[in-house]
Amino acid sequence: MKNKTPRQHTMLAVLTFGGGTALLFVLTFVHINQGDVSIPVSLVVEALTNPQDILAHHTVRILRMPRAVMGILAGGALAVSGVVLQTVTKNPLASASTLGIHSGTYFAVVAGTVFLPAALSGNSLFTAFLGGLGTFLVVYMLSGGRKATPVRMVLAGMIVTLLCSSMTNVLQIFYEQETAGLFLWGSGTLVQNDWSGVQFAVPFVAVSLGIVLIMSSQLDTLKLGDDVAAGLGQNVHLVKFISVVAAVMLTSVMVSVVGPIGFVGLIAPHIIKRLGYRKHFSITTASFIWGGNVLLAADIAARVIDPSFSELPVGAISALIGAPWLIWLVLRMQQGRAGEQNSSVMAGRPTRELPLTVLLPVLTGLIIIMGFISLASGNYGFEPIAFFQAVSGSSNEFMKNLIIDFRLSRALLSFLAGMILAASGLVFQGVLRNPLADPSVIGITSGGGDGALTAMYVFGGTGIWVPAGAMAGAILFFCIVMLLAVRAGFQPATLALLGIGVSAFGSAVIQILVVQADVTVTSALTWLSGTTYAKGWSEITAYLIWPLLFVIPFLLLRIRVLDTLALGDDTAAGLGLKVTRTRFQMALAAAVLAAFSVAAVGSIGFIGLIAPHAARLLIGPSHQKLLPVSILIGGLLLLAADTLSRTLLAPNEIPSGAVVAIIGAPYFLWLMRRKR
Repeated sequence: MKNKTPRQHTMLAVLTFGGGTALLFVLTFVHINQGDVSIPVSLVVEALTNPQDILAHHTVRILRMPRAVMGILAGGALAVSGVVLQTVTKNPLASASTLGIHSGTYFAVVAGTVFLPAALSGNSLFTAFLGGLGTFLVVYMLSGGRKATPVRMVLAGMIVTLLCSSMTNVLQIFYEQETAGLFLWGSGTLVQNDWSGVQFAVPFVAVSLGIVLIMSSQLDTLKLGDDVAAGLGQNVHLVKFISVVAAVMLTSVMVSVVGPIGFVGLIAPHIIKRLGYRKHFSITTASFIWGGNVLLAADIAARVIDPSFSELPVGAISALIGAPWLIWLVLRMQQGRAGEQNSSVMAGRPTRELPLTVLLPVLTGLIIIMGFISLASGNYGFEPIAFFQAVSGSSNEFMKNLIIDFRLSRALLSFLAGMILAASGLVFQGVLRNPLADPSVIGITSGGGDGALTAMYVFGGTGIWVPAGAMAGAILFFCIVMLLAVRAGFQPATLALLGIGVSAFGSAVIQILVVQADVTVTSALTWLSGTTYAKGWSEITAYLIWPLLFVIPFLLLRIRVLDTLALGDDTAAGLGLKVTRTRFQMALAAAVLAAFSVAAVGSIGFIGLIAPHAARLLIGPSHQKLLPVSILIGGLLLLAADTLSRTLLAPNEIPSGAVVAIIGAPYFLWLMRRKR
């Protein structure tokens, strides 16, 4: 709090601590008063000070008060965890959600529930702690350790989050009964039936918070830099280790009780730092207070939006608040900063440029081989000759239905959807000069999901409404991303980070829609997982044939403009290209492709990232060559993923989107590692 008079210091302290505490009391009373039955403030005070054996007092003391206290504890703990992580990593964007700690703890708890239920015996804290700590270490090392930049670290956190989420989804699908009680908890909820959750959490929160407060002066020194801190006699590694353990413990204990609730650890510390506080003791204390305020306000908002018994998860509301906050922080950091934006380095260079006359036949052959493998894989196998007999009509009715109606239609659907996603990713990468661009990474897929789910909720998911909704949602999010791209100067890694915020906002809307659409929850969740299960000719004719007939030919005619855009806006304009119009037209075409893909197979990510990069390694940077190679690789990848999804754990089936994510996430991390 530099350059402030003593009176201003006093006023700011009163506002921050006194005002924050007063607001906490007000929100607590409002929170307790929410419910099917309104309870006057006087009765709340009486229930707390002079409890009697009446229903209203029991409701306040046993149901509503524990929930409010848990909101304060969880918000405060997550905020303090964010303070510590931001200091240790020197990353203003760090929090348990952006670094993947939430997803790691959640996956660890789900895996422990499935495989070690006796060991957990109702206490998942130790498992959550190990999962959170392991995830943090993975993200920290893969992003470059001490040399990691904020953008790179959060990008690594995003990919680890996607990987953990995919593995969690697989476990929840295969072990539905064992994990049945974890769905609402996995979205973040403060619902408490008694004081047991609070009693469990308080000791761990108190000890961890005490450690952070005791080490506040050490964190002040650490903020000066590792070399300076070491020069002042600090054991930097020990301070970091203790601080990270305390931060992960704060997160883990809250996740084990209320589930993963994101962005509180990002919002609250920045509120305090924006007020001018610099000492960690003050930042930590104030962040705890305001973290409680943020989470209580989010929970109040969740019950105002949906006051029914099936209320909205508070994790979704906190993401609705936190995602725009993350976008604002990224844009603010981008001003005057250009670090790590050289797209040519990250785009991948050809190890050996192969001629199209060789590469296209090889890819076509691989696709044919994979197609036959896909057709023959399953509980009922057959010889290749059976396929030709079924096509010619000389086979029996059973084989004809099996091959043509079930397996061929699904294989063709996977191949076409992969082609469309690869083309969309290639165009986005060229338009935004961003080798990390992909419909899922930059939020377009989430927009399509929001639009399609809205259509399912409003119109019942019949007729043309689902693809129309997906189209509208994808284009809306496309417009948002393009506006952010202009603000970010089309910088590669920064734009991908902005996409995280857009995707988080879209995912929060999806959670809300799923909770609201009680009748269609099962179909919505199946669709959102990104799957080709039980899909075929109807999806091909309704969703995929149109982009193949109209959008792909348009791209084939216009693809050379991406080579011109790669030279830079000034050079492209000097060559006579209308840069803004061209960029918008090509990006709109890519968004339309993504929208149709989402409508057909749900939210399948990473195809649009992997296929263009693999193509560049094989064919070089020319987009005229990249487009046919990319779409063939994309089709091959999703066809292979669909085959694996059906056969790896047969007769159970893994969603194709999860298989792609499990393959694509390590590739993305390798790409970042290669860029170091």
